[in-house]
Amino acid sequence: MIAVITGDIIKSRSLGDMQYWLAPIRELLSSFGVSENDWDVYRGDSFQVELDHPIEALLLALSIKSTIKSIRVKSQKQRKSTVDVRLSIGIGEGATKKEKLGARMGIAHIYSGEGFEALKKIPVNMVIRSEWSDFDQDFNLLLKFALILMDDWTISSSEIMQILLHNPKIKQDDIARQLQIEQQSVSGRIQRAHAYEIMELEQHFRLKLKTYLQ
Repeated sequence: MIAVITGDIIKSRSLGDMQYWLAPIRELLSSFGVSENDWDVYRGDSFQVELDHPIEALLLALSIKSTIKSIRVKSQKQRKSTVDVRLSIGIGEGATKKEKLGARMGIAHIYSGEGFEALKKIPVNMVIRSEWSDFDQDFNLLLKFALILMDDWTISSSEIMQILLHNPKIKQDDIARQLQIEQQSVSGRIQRAHAYEIMELEQHFRLKLKTYLQ
């Protein structure tokens, strides 16, 4: 079993240069150990990533979302991000890696592609598809509620999420030093991002998926 994430940048034209989002995404994927053979960018604002460990899929999806929504365009002084991302997670059997990513036709790739097409027709920015319909139904409902919060992340909330998703045990004073802000401000940003609730959802995804993968 693998996971495939297909996504695109919403309102990518507001960034002007695609390097505003491409460079941080490349750095993020490298931190997850994703090789150049397992991710690709196409049509300028769309991308696909293959993960060997499906339980990491939601963590990576949340990390991608927080990375994109934390982008600051130098020519603009905005509090709220001007961009967002649509993400479809497909979980299933993979395909041979002899072919380029875009040509692979494993079940996970098909599920991810189908989910991505569905996102274009529904007002939701993240979806999961797998061979387990009950898992999909339950978790996609949870995602709908979580996205009400996540879609409203400000740049500062997204920056906090980036840090916590990579290091959930980090202390608030360490976050304050990293962001060069007061510790009191860190606490407020965590609350506004509903960070711990989102991280609890990610842990629930791991535990739930493990029971299906056994």
